[in-house]
Amino acid sequence: MKNKKNKKYCLGIESTAHTFGAAVVEFTEQPDEESGGKYRGIGNARILSNVRDAFSTEEGGMIPAEVADHHVRVCKDVVKRAVEEAGIKPEDINLISYSRAPGIGHTLRIGAMAARSLAIALKPEMGLVGVNHCIAHLEIGRLLTDSTDPVLLYASGANTQIIAYEGGKYRIFGETLDIGIGNFLDQFARELGLGFPGGPKVAELAEKGRRYIELPYVVKGMDLSFGGILTYVKKIINSDDFRSGRITKEDLCFSVQETVFAMLTEVSERAMAHCGKKELLLGGGVACNTRLQEMCKIMAEERNAKAFFVPNQFNIDNAAMIAWQGVLQREQTISPEEADIDPYERTDDVKVFWRI
Repeated sequence: MKNKKNKKYCLGIESTAHTFGAAVVEFTEQPDEESGGKYRGIGNARILSNVRDAFSTEEGGMIPAEVADHHVRVCKDVVKRAVEEAGIKPEDINLISYSRAPGIGHTLRIGAMAARSLAIALKPEMGLVGVNHCIAHLEIGRLLTDSTDPVLLYASGANTQIIAYEGGKYRIFGETLDIGIGNFLDQFARELGLGFPGGPKVAELAEKGRRYIELPYVVKGMDLSFGGILTYVKKIINSDDFRSGRITKEDLCFSVQETVFAMLTEVSERAMAHCGKKELLLGGGVACNTRLQEMCKIMAEERNAKAFFVPNQFNIDNAAMIAWQGVLQREQTISPEEADIDPYERTDDVKVFWRI
């Protein structure tokens, strides 16, 4: 029987970059006066499945057309597994959501196409909704932790932003002026011949590093820049000191992490002070890094504040957060014909109506 005990199911689809994901979130609706908690009109919510298939290479980086081809190949299987692992039937799905922004246009289109096709085939009673990937990172953290009104350090491949809720929107209080922290680490790893994704491989080598090598530290007010640091480390990699082993891969990875993570932590602390908030939430793929988590935890404790972390499967690009964000924005459903993408939509372009 569909919607047994008032349970509803949202299928989420993620395709902003190298990951194609599908997930099912179970939720119940309640009248606003009875809902309580953090979210207007939401009762209980559970993540029933969270399936992903990520594009990777042994060398080089992402070519958007190749990543899009990967998503086309795995799309059907990923969605099927997500529904099966959730223990429901396709016809039980009440709502479909997809990541419409921001991201790589080639890959966003694959997710939108999948969502449109499923909406036409399944005709979910609640409809179809497109959501902002960046905001989904923040809201999945609020769902899965005890944080209520945090500053979000959003550190991923293309995005590096420090975000907080003010005046009905998630405002950006600081961000990268050039490339995202994850792209910086991937490009650095590529220079070392480590392949893609590079961040985890840099982290592994950094744990073996012992000597700190002085690097540029580029914080400009509330913003950060990684391009100059990348140019500087490229020169080191091409130097005689590196070729001869006087500077090792391990020491360089250690130094890079210590420098750029200190920059992220500094700007996050400044945002917390500016907003008067006592919570810091980490989100995005780079938030999986245990050294970054350690730095943020120390900073928060020194401020009598608290740092929150979610399990890694919800830091990296994933569809569970897209499904949950779809639940929050279920009043904004669209027709399949209206299911567009916006690769450049900013976090502060979205009006936040679902918070209590």
